[in-house]
Amino acid sequence: MTVPRSEYPRPQFVRSDWLCLNGSWQFEADPGDSGLERGLRERDLAETIVVPFCPESALSGVHRTDFLNAVWYRRTVRLPDEWTGRRVLLHFQASDYETTVWVNGREAVRHRGGFTPFTTEITGSIEGDRTVTVVVRARDRHGIPKPQGKQSDRFAPHGCHYTRTTGLWQTVWMEPVPEIAFRRPRITPDVGNRRFEIVTPLDAGGPGANRTGYTVRVTLREGDEVLAVAETPTDRDLSPRLSLPVPEDRVRFWSPSDPHLYDLTLELLGPEGAVVDRATSYAGLRSVTIDGKAIKINGETIFQRLVLDQGYWPESVMTAPSDDELRRDIERSLAVGFNGARLHQKVFEERFLYWADRLGYLLWGEFGDWGCNGYGPSAEPQQPNAGYITQWLEALERDYNHPSIIGWCPLNETWQHLTDRMTALDDVTRGMWLATVATDPTRPVLDASGYSHRIPEVTLYDSHDYDQNPVTFRDRHASLIDGKPFINGADGRPVSVGYRGQPYFVSEFGGIWWNPAAFDNRESWGYGERVRNIEEFYARFQGLCDVLLDHPDMFGYCYTQLTDIYPEENGLYTFDRQPKFDADRLRAIQMRKAAIEAAASLPSAGAD
Repeated sequence: MTVPRSEYPRPQFVRSDWLCLNGSWQFEADPGDSGLERGLRERDLAETIVVPFCPESALSGVHRTDFLNAVWYRRTVRLPDEWTGRRVLLHFQASDYETTVWVNGREAVRHRGGFTPFTTEITGSIEGDRTVTVVVRARDRHGIPKPQGKQSDRFAPHGCHYTRTTGLWQTVWMEPVPEIAFRRPRITPDVGNRRFEIVTPLDAGGPGANRTGYTVRVTLREGDEVLAVAETPTDRDLSPRLSLPVPEDRVRFWSPSDPHLYDLTLELLGPEGAVVDRATSYAGLRSVTIDGKAIKINGETIFQRLVLDQGYWPESVMTAPSDDELRRDIERSLAVGFNGARLHQKVFEERFLYWADRLGYLLWGEFGDWGCNGYGPSAEPQQPNAGYITQWLEALERDYNHPSIIGWCPLNETWQHLTDRMTALDDVTRGMWLATVATDPTRPVLDASGYSHRIPEVTLYDSHDYDQNPVTFRDRHASLIDGKPFINGADGRPVSVGYRGQPYFVSEFGGIWWNPAAFDNRESWGYGERVRNIEEFYARFQGLCDVLLDHPDMFGYCYTQLTDIYPEENGLYTFDRQPKFDADRLRAIQMRKAAIEAAASLPSAGAD
């Protein structure tokens, strides 16, 4: 059997030695979550599944879309002989939602959160024949407030709620490391000083490990050419810091028009000078700044033509069927005129961010928080908990280095009313916002997309507006020029603090309903009245886009959405990624402003 999704899963921190554990695993559903008591940890499981595809997906071979409160996995692996003498790490790129892992009968790690990776060292559980049996239990009880994105709370997809994902849904893998080894580096571009600031945290493997005499060396390259080298001893700082200047004649900024990336090599030198750990990475020299109501990239105003991308596939749910499909989704978006995306209600696979870095595609990183946007079974607003902050911090740590990410937004459409009584949502909103600006002072942060802006000092403001009439749509946003933007509300009661002149964009609009195949009255929906023919679609699409493209105080927009998803048929492509419209025509509509600005920047006829 060909190993599915066998590409390296962590492209910004690459070691050459690793083992992909995707493929066939034993599997068993545990609807009563009683498997531990019934001995599932110790025995063979009843079915098989193809990892990394979730059991709800067709590609998993299970294709069970009912509620799965708990599921179990089991696989025995023999480690390569050449790994002898090194520590062994077991990595899970994502498992939904509460996961416990046992290795050779010993509990190895617990993790809560469905979108972020976790790691455990398994060296102490390796037996004499160098085999390990990995057993995984993933609990995914529904009906409780938790970050779950667009996963349906009913049996079937409905409205803008989609098929659930349970258990393993991204790559499982192992790698050997030395006693003292690198952890994921933190790479910060400093455009003003033409350099990269790099922090290299170290994993000492235990409290008794001695770091004395070790040195970190980082090399900046373009292809085979060395541009800069920096070294520092490890015993001065728990996380050694280095600065790598880019030679003036080799400075190239990362941007949508030139997504230039520099290569980095990280080496840990032992007391005798030998390389004991080595990893490669890359970086883009890119800044994001706010200037009045504009957001600038490397000092240049770039209108952000974003598309809402939710990252679902009909045969594999939240997991891309292949690495090529991750890249192709970006290419599909670029083909119709977008230059970026809101990664909506999901923390996307790292490989998607890698392709965005390579292709110059602007991204807003988000979190799958939609479990706290409405009312629960008791008719009380569902409130988030501390886990939201913890899991969001894990996402920030994972994705900080990607130059394609130009902004963060931890929450979406949390529309509960502002009152004189503090709620858990108030605390968690501030906690997630404070955590984001403290973790990453280099990017703008939106406290919540649409509806509820609960942080008075937030540096961005936005709204969601699905008005389908370009005339009234224009009227709703005309007063932004006077400092009175359209603000989402509920029942006339406030859900947001006041606007203070921040950069503003409509971060959801459009959603135009079009699929001729749905005219037979099968389940289908989009926003507003369905257009009657394709020409009416083009007229509405252009009318809505023109309102925002022509607005002097908008820094961008986000159109809903890239593809259809289940009954939601308002995408520019079908769910199986077939084009619904003329790509050149859509691109021309969106690129009109860019073309005018480019023409205006050219020297006039007869100029010297």
